[in-house]
Amino acid sequence: MNVKKHLGWIIAGAVVLILLLWSVSGYNGLVSMDEQVAGKWANVETQYQRRADLIPNLVNTVKGYATHEKTTLENVVKARSEATQVKVNPEDLTPERLAEFQKAQGNVSAALGRLLMVAENYPQLKANQNFLELQSQLEGTENRITVARKDFNDAAKAYNVTIRRFPKNILAAIFGFDKKSYFEAESGAEKAPEVQF
Repeated sequence: MNVKKHLGWIIAGAVVLILLLWSVSGYNGLVSMDEQVAGKWANVETQYQRRADLIPNLVNTVKGYATHEKTTLENVVKARSEATQVKVNPEDLTPERLAEFQKAQGNVSAALGRLLMVAENYPQLKANQNFLELQSQLEGTENRITVARKDFNDAAKAYNVTIRRFPKNILAAIFGFDKKSYFEAESGAEKAPEVQF
Protein backbone atom coordinates (compact mmCIF):
# COMPACT_ATOMS: atom_id res chain seq x y z
CA MET A 1 0.00 0.00 0.00
CA ASN A 2 2.82 2.38 0.89
CA VAL A 3 4.58 1.62 -2.43
CA LYS A 4 1.41 2.48 -4.42
CA LYS A 5 1.12 5.79 -2.57
CA HIS A 6 4.76 6.68 -3.34
CA LEU A 7 4.34 5.62 -6.96
CA GLY A 8 1.27 7.87 -7.22
CA TRP A 9 3.24 10.82 -5.87
CA ILE A 10 6.12 10.11 -8.24
CA ILE A 11 3.78 9.97 -11.25
CA ALA A 12 1.98 13.15 -10.16
CA GLY A 13 5.34 14.89 -9.65
CA ALA A 14 6.57 13.72 -13.06
CA VAL A 15 3.41 15.04 -14.75
CA VAL A 16 3.75 18.40 -12.98
CA LEU A 17 7.45 18.57 -13.92
CA ILE A 18 6.69 17.75 -17.58
CA LEU A 19 3.95 20.41 -17.68
CA LEU A 20 6.26 22.94 -16.05
CA LEU A 21 9.09 22.22 -18.51
CA TRP A 22 6.67 22.40 -21.46
CA SER A 23 5.29 25.72 -20.18
CA VAL A 24 8.75 27.24 -19.73
CA SER A 25 9.93 26.02 -23.12
CA GLY A 26 6.72 27.16 -24.84
CA TYR A 27 6.79 30.56 -23.17
CA ASN A 28 10.44 31.11 -24.11
CA GLY A 29 9.67 30.12 -27.69
CA LEU A 30 6.82 32.64 -27.86
CA VAL A 31 9.05 35.35 -26.42
CA SER A 32 11.70 34.59 -29.07
CA MET A 33 9.13 34.79 -31.86
CA ASP A 34 7.69 38.02 -30.47
CA GLU A 35 11.18 39.53 -30.37
CA GLN A 36 11.81 38.37 -33.93
CA VAL A 37 8.68 40.23 -35.08
CA ALA A 38 9.86 43.33 -33.18
CA GLY A 39 13.29 43.04 -34.82
CA LYS A 40 11.77 42.77 -38.28
CA TRP A 41 9.61 45.80 -37.50
CA ALA A 42 12.75 47.73 -36.53
CA ASN A 43 14.24 46.80 -39.92
CA VAL A 44 11.14 48.19 -41.66
CA GLU A 45 11.45 51.44 -39.71
CA THR A 46 15.16 51.63 -40.51
CA GLN A 47 14.49 51.45 -44.24
CA TYR A 48 11.76 54.08 -44.06
CA GLN A 49 14.13 56.28 -42.04
CA ARG A 50 16.80 55.79 -44.70
CA ARG A 51 14.33 57.03 -47.29
CA ALA A 52 13.36 59.98 -45.09
CA ASP A 53 17.05 60.88 -44.73
CA LEU A 54 17.52 60.93 -48.52
CA ILE A 55 14.58 63.25 -49.15
CA PRO A 56 16.14 66.57 -48.02
CA ASN A 57 19.15 66.03 -50.29
CA LEU A 58 16.89 65.13 -53.22
CA VAL A 59 14.62 68.14 -52.61
CA ASN A 60 17.61 70.50 -52.38
CA THR A 61 19.08 69.13 -55.60
CA VAL A 62 15.78 69.53 -57.45
CA LYS A 63 15.23 72.98 -55.90
CA GLY A 64 18.33 74.28 -57.63
CA TYR A 65 16.90 73.43 -61.05
CA ALA A 66 13.13 73.44 -60.65
CA THR A 67 12.47 76.81 -59.05
CA HIS A 68 8.90 76.92 -60.43
CA GLU A 69 7.94 73.67 -58.67
CA LYS A 70 7.71 75.11 -55.17
CA THR A 71 4.38 73.39 -54.36
CA THR A 72 5.68 69.95 -55.35
CA LEU A 73 8.80 70.42 -53.25
CA GLU A 74 6.77 71.63 -50.26
CA ASN A 75 4.44 68.61 -50.57
CA VAL A 76 7.39 66.23 -50.41
CA VAL A 77 8.79 67.94 -47.33
CA LYS A 78 5.36 68.00 -45.68
CA ALA A 79 4.70 64.30 -46.41
CA ARG A 80 8.13 63.40 -45.03
CA SER A 81 7.51 65.41 -41.89
CA GLU A 82 4.10 63.82 -41.31
CA ALA A 83 5.45 60.31 -41.94
CA THR A 84 8.28 60.71 -39.46
CA GLN A 85 5.75 61.73 -36.80
CA VAL A 86 3.88 58.41 -37.05
CA LYS A 87 5.53 56.00 -34.64
CA VAL A 88 4.33 52.46 -34.08
CA ASN A 89 5.50 50.44 -31.10
CA PRO A 90 6.11 46.76 -31.99
CA GLU A 91 3.98 45.86 -28.96
CA ASP A 92 1.08 47.86 -30.42
CA LEU A 93 0.93 46.60 -34.00
CA THR A 94 -2.83 46.86 -34.32
CA PRO A 95 -4.38 46.99 -37.79
CA GLU A 96 -5.36 50.63 -37.18
CA ARG A 97 -1.85 51.74 -36.15
CA LEU A 98 -0.26 49.84 -39.02
CA ALA A 99 -2.77 51.35 -41.49
CA GLU A 100 -1.98 54.84 -40.16
CA PHE A 101 1.76 54.19 -40.59
CA GLN A 102 1.22 52.72 -44.05
CA LYS A 103 -0.93 55.69 -45.13
CA ALA A 104 1.71 58.20 -44.03
CA GLN A 105 4.44 56.29 -45.87
CA GLY A 106 2.18 56.01 -48.93
CA ASN A 107 1.83 59.80 -48.94
CA VAL A 108 5.62 60.07 -49.03
CA SER A 109 5.81 57.62 -51.93
CA ALA A 110 3.16 59.58 -53.86
CA ALA A 111 4.90 62.92 -53.23
CA LEU A 112 8.26 61.47 -54.29
CA GLY A 113 6.66 60.06 -57.43
CA ARG A 114 5.35 63.52 -58.34
CA LEU A 115 8.78 65.02 -57.62
CA LEU A 116 10.52 62.53 -59.90
CA MET A 117 7.95 63.21 -62.64
CA VAL A 118 8.71 66.94 -62.34
CA ALA A 119 12.40 66.15 -62.76
CA GLU A 120 11.59 64.78 -66.23
CA ASN A 121 10.87 68.36 -67.35
CA TYR A 122 14.39 69.55 -66.51
CA PRO A 123 17.05 67.99 -68.78
CA GLN A 124 19.94 69.57 -66.84
CA LEU A 125 18.59 68.09 -63.61
CA LYS A 126 18.23 64.64 -65.17
CA ALA A 127 21.88 64.85 -66.18
CA ASN A 128 23.07 66.05 -62.75
CA GLN A 129 25.29 63.37 -61.18
CA ASN A 130 24.13 64.15 -57.64
CA PHE A 131 20.48 63.81 -58.69
CA LEU A 132 21.16 60.55 -60.52
CA GLU A 133 22.96 59.14 -57.48
CA LEU A 134 20.18 60.20 -55.11
CA GLN A 135 17.57 58.75 -57.45
CA SER A 136 19.49 55.46 -57.56
CA GLN A 137 19.77 55.38 -53.76
CA LEU A 138 16.06 56.08 -53.47
CA GLU A 139 15.23 53.21 -55.84
CA GLY A 140 17.49 50.90 -53.84
CA THR A 141 15.83 52.02 -50.62
CA GLU A 142 12.37 51.33 -52.05
CA ASN A 143 13.55 47.80 -52.86
CA ARG A 144 14.92 47.41 -49.32
CA ILE A 145 11.59 48.61 -47.91
CA THR A 146 9.78 45.96 -49.94
CA VAL A 147 12.11 43.23 -48.64
CA ALA A 148 11.88 44.47 -45.03
CA ARG A 149 8.07 44.54 -45.22
CA LYS A 150 8.00 40.99 -46.62
CA ASP A 151 10.37 39.76 -43.90
CA PHE A 152 8.19 41.44 -41.27
CA ASN A 153 5.04 39.84 -42.70
CA ASP A 154 6.76 36.42 -42.73
CA ALA A 155 7.82 36.76 -39.09
CA ALA A 156 4.35 38.02 -38.07
CA LYS A 157 2.73 35.08 -39.89
CA ALA A 158 4.96 32.51 -38.18
CA TYR A 159 4.23 34.13 -34.80
CA ASN A 160 0.46 34.33 -35.46
CA VAL A 161 0.29 30.70 -36.57
CA THR A 162 2.16 29.59 -33.46
CA ILE A 163 -0.03 31.49 -31.00
CA ARG A 164 -3.19 30.12 -32.64
CA ARG A 165 -2.17 26.44 -32.71
CA PHE A 166 -3.04 24.11 -29.89
CA PRO A 167 -1.55 23.77 -27.28
CA LYS A 168 0.53 26.98 -27.59
CA ASN A 169 -2.70 28.96 -27.89
CA ILE A 170 -3.28 28.17 -24.21
CA LEU A 171 0.08 29.65 -23.22
CA ALA A 172 -0.47 32.62 -25.53
CA ALA A 173 -3.81 33.36 -23.89
CA ILE A 174 -2.42 32.95 -20.37
CA PHE A 175 0.59 35.21 -20.97
CA GLY A 176 -1.09 37.77 -23.26
CA PHE A 177 0.61 37.11 -26.58
CA ASP A 178 -1.64 38.90 -29.09
CA LYS A 179 -1.90 38.55 -32.85
CA LYS A 180 0.33 40.85 -34.94
CA SER A 181 -0.97 42.76 -37.97
CA TYR A 182 0.46 42.57 -41.46
CA PHE A 183 1.44 45.10 -44.05
CA GLU A 184 -1.18 44.99 -46.76
CA ALA A 185 -1.22 46.17 -50.34
CA GLU A 186 -2.04 49.82 -50.85
CA SER A 187 -5.66 50.51 -51.72
CA GLY A 188 -6.12 50.40 -55.47
CA ALA A 189 -3.08 48.14 -55.93
CA GLU A 190 -5.34 45.37 -57.20
CA LYS A 191 -6.09 47.42 -60.33
CA ALA A 192 -3.55 47.44 -63.13
CA PRO A 193 -2.42 50.93 -64.13
CA GLU A 194 -3.92 52.25 -67.33
CA VAL A 195 -1.42 52.82 -70.11
CA GLN A 196 -2.51 54.95 -73.06
CA PHE A 197 -0.56 55.87 -76.14
